[in-house]
Amino acid sequence: MPGTLAGWLGRLDPNQLLGPWYVLAVASQEKNFVVEKNVRSIEGVMVTLTPENKLRVRSSLRRLDGCHQRTVELLKQESRWVFENPSLGVLDFRVLGTNFKDYAIIFMQLEQEDEAFSTVELYSRTAVASQEAMRLFTKWSKSLGFLSHEQVQLQEDLTCAHEIVQGVRSAL
Repeated sequence: MPGTLAGWLGRLDPNQLLGPWYVLAVASQEKNFVVEKNVRSIEGVMVTLTPENKLRVRSSLRRLDGCHQRTVELLKQESRWVFENPSLGVLDFRVLGTNFKDYAIIFMQLEQEDEAFSTVELYSRTAVASQEAMRLFTKWSKSLGFLSHEQVQLQEDLTCAHEIVQGVRSAL
């Protein structure tokens, strides 16, 4: 699949990734993922570009003690539309697939506490994924070696997601 990415990435305009998203499904090899996956709910993500051309990813997710927001700024790597911030544990952030308007499949290589792992997330403009988006998420997850127990569709609780997604839409 990497060979087919080069031509496709040349068409990707980062502005198409900007704006509010819902994270509806996740595949991860992080050590605590399998234990926590059944309590994770849909996350909200806001993607913007800073004046310095950094990709800013602000997310809101539910933890046991409530909603938590996190902001990460990513630097563009030499290759097209691949971002990173090793000081924050983000070694690779890239779009694997998108239809340029409804969904995006995001790949991340992360490092936390000296543990490196990969994650694939399904970003959607709506709180319900299309069949095409779910099919591609599953296809990419399997092709990258994620086992079925390392994948989950997030619970339909939008409480934390709406903090970012609806807050942004109402501000537009």
